[in-house]
Amino acid sequence: MQVDLFTIVVADYDPAIEFFTEVLGFELVDDSPSLTNDGRPKRWVVVRPPGAQTGILLARADGPEQAAVIGDQVAGRVGFFLRVDDFDAVHARMTAANVEFLTEPRTEPYGRIAVFRDIAGNKWDLLGPA
Repeated sequence: MQVDLFTIVVADYDPAIEFFTEVLGFELVDDSPSLTNDGRPKRWVVVRPPGAQTGILLARADGPEQAAVIGDQVAGRVGFFLRVDDFDAVHARMTAANVEFLTEPRTEPYGRIAVFRDIAGNKWDLLGPA
């Protein structure tokens, strides 16, 4: 058993794809035309870190209820965790790309950590070895 996908609701596909692929270095796994349950066009967009099995479905908000959760999918908590091998290099690359970091890097018993926001405004932990 494994988690195959989870969804992040975004305002629009292309800026989200650019953030996850160009800024975070994820792979674009799928970007296919699709239809909503009631037959309207949408896209099926999946990104994932290189070598990972679990992907992220980038879903454009469909209506006001979904738009209301953009950036707040986990009620203001850090809800996503990106573990990297070279924390300092990734942090420097993300900082150069103007990613919004909410905390300065710090060392905890489980490793290096800094909280950042994705393009939708969701909070992530960037995690690396101590």
